Amino acid sequence: MEQKIHQGRNVKRFREMLGIKQEALALDLGDDWNQKKISLLEQKDLIEDSLLEKISEVIKIPVEAFKNFDEEQAVNIIASTFNDNATGVIVNNYNPIDKIIQLHEEKILLYERMLKEKDDVMYRLEVLIKSK
Repeated sequence: MEQKIHQGRNVKRFREMLGIKQEALALDLGDDWNQKKISLLEQKDLIEDSLLEKISEVIKIPVEAFKNFDEEQAVNIIASTFNDNATGVIVNNYNPIDKIIQLHEEKILLYERMLKEKDDVMYRLEVLIKSK
């Protein structure tokens, strides 16, 4: 039996994981969006590709995550891994969760680098001020 991916539910899951409110997503999507429209969108099985791409840009989640994430499949993989004493094999080479984690790790590294650069600039300013 083939599992059906519910794209709207996936949008909701990732939005909630990132702590983004429906109102905030609506605001970022544009003037013709509001909280009610986001709520209705999250109930849809399928969402138009162009809209998924726009949501992807706004919340920085790959479109593939909305299209491919299947919670039941993820639970089954985890369960089989535990049942097989951690010897389960995941055949699907593309894991959207890995991509999300990678993107957020890259953001953290960038943020850390920016903080270090800010500290360096502050130090140089302090040295400059003290020398005057």
